Amino acid sequence: MAAMRLPVLPPVAPMLAKAVPEIPSTGGLSFEPKWDGFRSIIFRDGDEVEIGSRNEKPMTRYFPEVVAAVRAQLPERCVVDGEIVIATAGGLDFEALQQRIHPAASRVTMLSETTPASFVAFDLLALGDDDLTGRPFAERRALLEQALAPAQPPVHLTPATTDVAEAQRWFEIFEGAGLDGVVAKPLDGAYLPDKRVMFKIKHARTADCVVAGYRVHKSGPDLIGSLLLGLYTPDGTLASVGVIGSFPMARRRELFTELQPLVTGFEGHPWNWAGQVPEGRTPRSSETSRWNAGKDLSFTPLRPELVVEVRYDHMEGPRFRHTTQFNRWRPDREPESCTYDQLERPVSFALNDIVPGLG
Repeated sequence: MAAMRLPVLPPVAPMLAKAVPEIPSTGGLSFEPKWDGFRSIIFRDGDEVEIGSRNEKPMTRYFPEVVAAVRAQLPERCVVDGEIVIATAGGLDFEALQQRIHPAASRVTMLSETTPASFVAFDLLALGDDDLTGRPFAERRALLEQALAPAQPPVHLTPATTDVAEAQRWFEIFEGAGLDGVVAKPLDGAYLPDKRVMFKIKHARTADCVVAGYRVHKSGPDLIGSLLLGLYTPDGTLASVGVIGSFPMARRRELFTELQPLVTGFEGHPWNWAGQVPEGRTPRSSETSRWNAGKDLSFTPLRPELVVEVRYDHMEGPRFRHTTQFNRWRPDREPESCTYDQLERPVSFALNDIVPGLG
């Protein structure tokens, strides 16, 4: 592939959103539906096309039909932020989208024909020789509308409004189509990669977590009882935040088999709470760490590579208050992106902020 000649070059980490409990009404915001797909920044320089992802790894090979549509529909030289989705009669199908991340080119080709994807554009980072990332979103949006005016499916421009009442209506009615909520963007904001400067309002609280271990089920040693979840703190520590514990029995057996390649020893694992533990041995439930009294060590450690999206009600301190519910796997997310920043509520509150001098 020839080197691209664009003012903004891959990889670019997408600009992010921080969850808030309700639609802001402060003014100066543009509202959009929140699409439930794969976040993608598309780079086009003539016939050269690259599809970047949330974790900055290219997804170009997985969506040949999107590449073809980009060549046909997007400006000759541009960088566009948006979402790859699969639309069905029943709404958006995230599970079908996940199936596209497959190593076999023949399967990717087959799926691109049977369950073709679409691209929904919502920001413009570059056009021709112009880097637009430093310009206000209101200007980028106007240029995007002009650039995509002639576009045809499967390339789409997301709706946008500055009317809070309209945004609230979208939030209430679009859920039935599989959309995830509403996103609010400051009209005067520049495009800041990997910064949480937008706001997202979702219908349910969810979090992307790292799967760092499991406990076996009481019914047998080859059944998953629960998966242990982690979130990264600002200093890079993987904190234990809770578990997923509800799976059908058949799925518990499948999960056990699927997770075996990730089983590791405690040496080097972020949750080596007991210190030195012999390789290949899972601590008994009666074992505790002298340095972390009360921590339950009765789990099998996994390399922290899998990301899962879970539903939860609220936090109690730094942990989920109740057992979370499985939502979906997130192959498009890097474990390092699973931080406390994504949570819509603070996970802790300094006593000194309540009573000065206390704590």
